[in-house]
Amino acid sequence: MGCEIERKFLVVGDDWREGQGVLFRQGYLNGHPDRTVRVRLEGDRGVLTIKGRSEGISRLEFEYPIPCEDAAELLEKLCERPLIEKRRYRVPSAGSVWEVDEFFGENEGLVVAEIELESAEQGIELPTWVGREVSDDPRYFNSNLVKYPFQQWPEVRGIHEEVS
Repeated sequence: MGCEIERKFLVVGDDWREGQGVLFRQGYLNGHPDRTVRVRLEGDRGVLTIKGRSEGISRLEFEYPIPCEDAAELLEKLCERPLIEKRRYRVPSAGSVWEVDEFFGENEGLVVAEIELESAEQGIELPTWVGREVSDDPRYFNSNLVKYPFQQWPEVRGIHEEVS
């Protein structure tokens, strides 16, 4: 049985940015809170992932490689819209590796850092570019960013309207 234990934070600044990252396209076949089924293209790798309901920062997770052609067809023909498009960077810091996701499309402007833990009680050293923790805010779950993309959030629209 797989278990994902993960904390999620907003990112501030660009001090984390290094390298090219890997382009991800992902979609959801099922976005129910008790179970999500995700299809993802990670660069040239296809992946099917099944996740259970979050309990704090933990949840069941099962991940399986699938042919890229199958992943692409599932994304185009069966997944909910909009698809999640992001570039993932793996950023080492203080003996850990953080995954920083820079979102595009309807989630443009959102940058989130995640760190996977061995246990929910594990302490971590936060890099200077890590901002507010959003582990308990379901708006930041990728499956919810399909239903309510970042660009539609009132606080984000307000910022864009002020800049225009």
